[in-house]
Amino acid sequence: MPILPRSGGSVPGLTSAVASRTVPVVHLTHNDLDAVGADAIHRMRYGTDGVFTVWSSVGKFSQLFNIVASCAGKGDLLSISDIGYHHEAESIAGRAKANGWIVEWRDHHRWRYEEIRKIEKAVSLLRIDTSVCATAIVARDLEPANEVAAEVAHVVCDYDLWKQTDPRSAVLGQVLQRKVNRDHVRDCLVQGIFTDERIERQYTDIRREMRAMMRKSLHRSTILGAKYRIAFAPLYGYPSETAHFIRDQLKTDMEVIVGKDGKFSLRSVPPVSHLIAREFGGGGHPNAAGGSFNFTLIERLAWWFLKRSRYFEELVKVAESH
Repeated sequence: MPILPRSGGSVPGLTSAVASRTVPVVHLTHNDLDAVGADAIHRMRYGTDGVFTVWSSVGKFSQLFNIVASCAGKGDLLSISDIGYHHEAESIAGRAKANGWIVEWRDHHRWRYEEIRKIEKAVSLLRIDTSVCATAIVARDLEPANEVAAEVAHVVCDYDLWKQTDPRSAVLGQVLQRKVNRDHVRDCLVQGIFTDERIERQYTDIRREMRAMMRKSLHRSTILGAKYRIAFAPLYGYPSETAHFIRDQLKTDMEVIVGKDGKFSLRSVPPVSHLIAREFGGGGHPNAAGGSFNFTLIERLAWWFLKRSRYFEELVKVAESH
């Protein structure tokens, strides 16, 4: 099987890789634990050598979807999971269908009614369920009688839905903060293995690194808001864990963890994260979402060196309108 270029960077070889595939399923998915779980279920159903996986960041999805859709489908399955609606997705899906792909889309993010109607017309199957993780949707559809698939879905949902009742989920979620571990964890999950020496070693190393990064973010946090207590903090790594840490330490209602380029991860106690993120070009779940402040060069410098941004007050206004 050809090797895919890493998602999130340049994709010069993706067209030729997809065009020369020898497998019947292309799986286009996100790049976190939920995506890894969904990919494991696909391989349980179609075989380890029967799936060609394209890992994608949210920002790269439209580009990668368009590249795959432009290749000859030859009646093969293009399965999309753990990624929500994107602008112009219906036209790309229509192109994929015209080029011979069978397109199925399974997701657990919030979709608007009109978005659902648009995509339903262009794909063979659209399955949306916000009550579970994407892995659970895929497992329910592809491997309904598989106990290993059900266990994988349980562990993934525990992490992705912030239940935090199964300690295995936190380990896997944090290990997958390093994309070098993605394929290894996926191959373990296919076999129903949730830990091994490599996973434990990576987890120990990550925990050590993560504690230092979280303390640094906490030290440089800014608290704003009247209706909600909102923390804005720089991202040094591990956004979900950093948000949890800041909430525990500062008793906040929302945490906005901002990267150098203005992209942010948002976590909230009130179920409004997805509504706020939509106003900043993003989306997600009621309690966890992401977007971007679209910093100019000067704004990037002001944020990283002075920890100030005009966007903070804008986000507070949006948040407190809900």
